[in-house]
Amino acid sequence: MHISSKIKSVPPSGIRKFFDIVSQMKDVVSLGVGEPDFVTPWRIREACIYSLGKGYTTYTSNYGLLELRRLIAADIEKTYGVEYNPENQLLITVGASEAIMLVMHAILEPGDEVIIPEPCFVAYKPCVIFAGGNPVTVCTDHTSGFLPAPEEIEAAVTPRTRAIFLSYPNNPTGAVMPKETLQAIVDIAVKHNLYIISDDIYDKLIYGETHTCIPSLPGAYQRTVYVNGFSKAYAMTGWRIGFAAANPELLEAMMKVHQYMVMCAPIMAQMAAIEAMKNGEQDMQDMVRQYNHRRGLIVKSLNNMGLECTTPKGAFYAFPSIKSTGLSSEEFAEKLLLEEKVAVVPGNSFGDCGEGYVRCAYATSIQNIQIAMERMSRFVKKISS
Repeated sequence: MHISSKIKSVPPSGIRKFFDIVSQMKDVVSLGVGEPDFVTPWRIREACIYSLGKGYTTYTSNYGLLELRRLIAADIEKTYGVEYNPENQLLITVGASEAIMLVMHAILEPGDEVIIPEPCFVAYKPCVIFAGGNPVTVCTDHTSGFLPAPEEIEAAVTPRTRAIFLSYPNNPTGAVMPKETLQAIVDIAVKHNLYIISDDIYDKLIYGETHTCIPSLPGAYQRTVYVNGFSKAYAMTGWRIGFAAANPELLEAMMKVHQYMVMCAPIMAQMAAIEAMKNGEQDMQDMVRQYNHRRGLIVKSLNNMGLECTTPKGAFYAFPSIKSTGLSSEEFAEKLLLEEKVAVVPGNSFGDCGEGYVRCAYATSIQNIQIAMERMSRFVKKISS
């Protein structure tokens, strides 16, 4: 049977493939999947239960519930000073991942290019490929804090380039891009008439830094698709509620794809998201404080065992270099799992530029982190002796 060549060209997710092995083992301490270990706060779950009891089980507008769009628009304006009309500039999606897929289908012709700094989340390049485009990566490493220089971005621009994809705080590195660097990249987009796609899913999970919302920068608003969601900040991964904000013409094009692909996001999850927007701030801040404590513990432990680790400024991942061990990322992760029962993600799952690193998620308990670090330290000593 025939399978599309563009589908066959994309390998299965390196994360999921690796954790198929984990699921078959006992007593594994996982620093793997990027999912909060917190249960969705009760007030948010209760709002969903209440909505079901009241019979909210129908379709919504393709754009999503207007009340939710209004709350999101008000939050973006309050937090970043950026105004979006909830009537025609906000679209509720099935997670931020759907929003990213929608924009790729809305802007790309076959063969068009999207520039993506790497290492990056595993879904970005496949989203470009599935829409008929070609991802063009700009490599970063720990010596630059995993940040691309604007001149490297511009050097990757060709006549087929349609967009620059940015995601900060970054998964897997935890990097946060300074405002002046973002502005320089915006200026490049203006110069070459490019879209900017900004995935801000970790914007609330930031430590001692100020997050810059790209559409707030001069020259960025009309050309930026702002993507965000509820999965990370509110511990709502399984609820699958995200959103996109953009100029009306582009958002309408995205909505058309969304309309025929999924119709709308589930109404009961949207009702839960409304409660999160209204009353979830304190719960979110409590989780961020705990992530920050875990961050300090894991980074100190990794550096102490000889694995050089840049301090992440956002998200909930550490991305230590394992080059000193002489092992590849996959060898390190597989041996660590089999010999010490600690699961980390090989860095090359996030692109070729991730080779020589592993991702350690600190979205797990202090106790689990301590156990994992003890086992990992023992493993590093053993392979280094």
